[in-house]
Amino acid sequence: MSRQNLRVQDRNLCDVLKEHSQISPRFSDQSALLKPIAFFFILTPRIAYSVLCLHPWVLSRHLISLADLGSILAFRVTLPSDLDSLEEGPFPPRITSQCIQWLQRNDVSCKREKLERYPPGHDCRDVALFDLAKSLYERSVQERKIGDLNEAITLFRDALELRPVENEKYDRSASLHYLALCLSYRYDRLGAVNDLEEAISLRRAALELHPPGHPHRDASLHNLACSLRRKFMKQVRISDFQEAIQLAHAALELRPTGHPRRPVTLRQLAFSLSIGYDKLGVVHHLEEAILLGREALKLCPPGHPERGVVLCNLACCLRRAFQQQADIAGLHVTYVRDPTVLTADPTTKIELASSLFELSQHLWDRFQKRAMTTDLDDAISLATYALELRLPLGDVSVAAWAQRLAKGTSSDDPAMLGRAVDNLRALSSYLRTRFRTRHDVVDLNEVITLYRHMLRFCPAGHPNRASSLHVLAHCLADRFREQPTAADLDEAVVLEQEALQLFVRGAPDYHASRRCLTAYIQMKFNPQAAMMSFGALGVTNLDLKQAIRDVAFETLKTMPTRLLHTPTGVLCNRDEQVSHFMDSQQCKQLESLCTTCDWHQQMELVRADISRHFQYVTLSHRWGEGEPSLRDIEGHTIYDMSIKGGLGKLQAFCRVALELDYLWAWSDTCCIDKGSSAEVQQTIGSMFSWYRQSALTVVHLSDVPNTGSFRSSEWFRRGWTLQELLAPRNVLFYTETWSLYKNLASSNHKTDFAVLEELERETGIEPRFLTSFSPGLDNSRSRLQWASMRRTTRPEDIAYSLFGIFNFHLPVMYGESAENALGRLLAEIVSQSGDISVLDWVGEPSPFHSCFPAHIVSYQRLPMPPPHPTAEEQPSVTSEGLRSFEVLRNVSGSPTTGPAVQPQTSDSYAPSDVYDFHSLSRVPLARFSGRLLTLPCIAYHVTTIQLKGPNPSKPSYTYNVQASGLTPLEIALPVRLEDVTRSQSVLYLVRPWHSKLLGPSAEPDAVTEDELVSALGRPFNVFLLTRLPHNEYKRIASSTLITVQPMDRASILNSRISIFNVV
Repeated sequence: MSRQNLRVQDRNLCDVLKEHSQISPRFSDQSALLKPIAFFFILTPRIAYSVLCLHPWVLSRHLISLADLGSILAFRVTLPSDLDSLEEGPFPPRITSQCIQWLQRNDVSCKREKLERYPPGHDCRDVALFDLAKSLYERSVQERKIGDLNEAITLFRDALELRPVENEKYDRSASLHYLALCLSYRYDRLGAVNDLEEAISLRRAALELHPPGHPHRDASLHNLACSLRRKFMKQVRISDFQEAIQLAHAALELRPTGHPRRPVTLRQLAFSLSIGYDKLGVVHHLEEAILLGREALKLCPPGHPERGVVLCNLACCLRRAFQQQADIAGLHVTYVRDPTVLTADPTTKIELASSLFELSQHLWDRFQKRAMTTDLDDAISLATYALELRLPLGDVSVAAWAQRLAKGTSSDDPAMLGRAVDNLRALSSYLRTRFRTRHDVVDLNEVITLYRHMLRFCPAGHPNRASSLHVLAHCLADRFREQPTAADLDEAVVLEQEALQLFVRGAPDYHASRRCLTAYIQMKFNPQAAMMSFGALGVTNLDLKQAIRDVAFETLKTMPTRLLHTPTGVLCNRDEQVSHFMDSQQCKQLESLCTTCDWHQQMELVRADISRHFQYVTLSHRWGEGEPSLRDIEGHTIYDMSIKGGLGKLQAFCRVALELDYLWAWSDTCCIDKGSSAEVQQTIGSMFSWYRQSALTVVHLSDVPNTGSFRSSEWFRRGWTLQELLAPRNVLFYTETWSLYKNLASSNHKTDFAVLEELERETGIEPRFLTSFSPGLDNSRSRLQWASMRRTTRPEDIAYSLFGIFNFHLPVMYGESAENALGRLLAEIVSQSGDISVLDWVGEPSPFHSCFPAHIVSYQRLPMPPPHPTAEEQPSVTSEGLRSFEVLRNVSGSPTTGPAVQPQTSDSYAPSDVYDFHSLSRVPLARFSGRLLTLPCIAYHVTTIQLKGPNPSKPSYTYNVQASGLTPLEIALPVRLEDVTRSQSVLYLVRPWHSKLLGPSAEPDAVTEDELVSALGRPFNVFLLTRLPHNEYKRIASSTLITVQPMDRASILNSRISIFNVV
């Protein structure tokens, strides 16, 4: 259709619409221009007009008016004449941009007119304010006009004031969200911190409107986490970072695999963790960021809108891992040959790609020297990411890019193109090598695909075409050997024939190509020959040396990074440890033995010999003054240094290890770089396994004389020594003079019954745990009790010292409060196991969570529940009579005399949140997420609370309590309940539920009524919950042990298990 005819039709259509608009005028209450529909009308108005005629509901539902359509057509007539046909696409970007700008201008104008029709006091004014503000915000983002943004913020504030409460349309939370969005955007533009602070407050208010179970809670958690991350980046407050990470984790839990927004949350959480690493230097954050980034990348295939950002973030994290010079997330980097690769931070995708590619080459070089498969794997990952980062905008895959180049439609910079081809060729080489090592056909298939792409870059006449043809043919032949397919062999012959024609006759490449072509032709006639020839080469001496070195590094990978060489007294890193072995007579003898064995026997000999050689001894001791550090002994022989203080202890320890025929020793004083937060994090996360792997742990009791006993040693009261007692399988105790404890000649004091009995008396730990302890979540409450009588110099270390005992790898954040560190540990226990025994404590509550104690001491052994009282003793738990009573009305407020009143009962539970004893198997485990504990409980509603008269001799308040299903009881508290509860609050005495309450091996659905009564009828401990807004609860009165007794058999059988959200 010609441009002139199209304009004439548009004018005619405008006239028709103008006439119709007089009959069907614009709706006065809801005339909004929906942008997607409007854009459609601009592009194809004739079709759109037909749609209006056939579907008048478009008008009736106020999606667009006839007058609006006429305006659109009038705008279309004014479009430039260089657009040949508006009925066909795709449209030039300039025209599309003009359409969008026109739509935004028209949209804002329409929204202003709408607002004018709704004066203050009108029921719909809040909607009009909100719509205009939203349009202004969108235009400000598109055109970067700060005036539009400021006006949008003002209008959003006005709309928010008109929406004081939430409704079924989520109007208030939507206003909170968009106002916070505008303020965050203005903060990004202008940097005003007060905008960010207000945005965070608004996000918190929105989160309160979205309690657990709300469909928008995941978005609120995600948004608040992002705002807190921005604040952390500005002010570097650890509390902001910790809260941001916890909220992001909670949002991630609400967006499981398959959720469309999970990649976004994964990316944001990974980015936040990487920022935390940059600011705080905690290597665990970087490790987790890399893991999350890789997961996000898997969820964002090529072409996904998030993939580019996810890949860039992951690439930056991997690069930081190299900069850290530590063993992080599979990147085992101990040196980088070219430091310039890591000096300047890349500012573009291409620079980042170049950096990753250079690092992959360093790993490749190191793999060729050490034959460490982890280096090869990491080189492949980095080269893969680098190649994708090099792809030009618009190309979603290497295949698409190569296809475009083959058609000659590329305008890429030749230099950049050359680097990308180098990247492609190197990645192919890495994958070929890994295939030869592991014989994984997946790698071989990828190599074949990459070389097919490279052939597109090497057309006829290209100097590299012959070599590319030769390698591709070789790979196809390899695949034929693995999975015989005639097509692969036929193609290999054709490709090698072309390559042979291109090589110069008589050159080495020509002869190699000729031999390969001959072999392929022979394989066509005798496929069995190919099967027999594969892997027929014998093992050379070079192969054996590489295998020995490889096994040595693999063995050392799980051991301490540095060890003391006991014969020389020199501290050695891993490279030096391996060199010691490779240069030793033991290694030469091993090589000699291997000459008479096949490959499998050789590997068995190598592994056994290396394991024996690198057995090491660990030191456990109480730190004293003058302990040597890494800097003190690095580069020195400890036997030549002073014998005073800690150096003398270290020398004695190494002498003992050498006397016991161990070549290597480790001490926590000098074998760790305490100036590196990354290494401290790694050490704390690995220390339990290091003690467990050690051949022997030497315990030096510096305060126990030769004739003394364990009772006098401070070693049993320190936090870190608990895992040093539990982890090792073999232990020897030495006194202050380095004599064996009580001159016991045993090679392992853990096998001496007398020593075990003494250890049990001193620690309260049963012998079975002392001799065969397994890290994990079994007997969690007992493990906390063992630690409750111990102390650490840094308060937060008491929690960190338990990470290994529970087999956790949590961030170590020195500077956080002890309450926060312990709270994170307990939250992880509940999250992973649902174990409610950790809630059984008495003491001061933690600010981290009301169900967690502030201090580990709260887990010291609790008194046994009192025996079942007789009928005469039933009314009172204590021996005191009730002299005078005061009634606590609705739990809070001033007590007044009079009859007891009953608080209101809660009816907020959904049917799925209440379970009887016929549905015990469906009761969920306790869960902890985002500082919220979801706790199944047998709940006893408190019906009456009476305050006894004051007792001047006791600084406490005693209450007479009645709860449904329980016998009456008394509770003595150090503070008045009125001071810790809300007005009109509902109280519950609750017994946290776990199926183990019925017995360790009981089947919940098979329990009889008699078994149920027997298991639950004895006295038990409970704690007191008070209800907060939004159906949340808080534990109170935790300083008192509350022991209760069920009223009768019927009360037990009629009990229900309810789900409480506790904060």
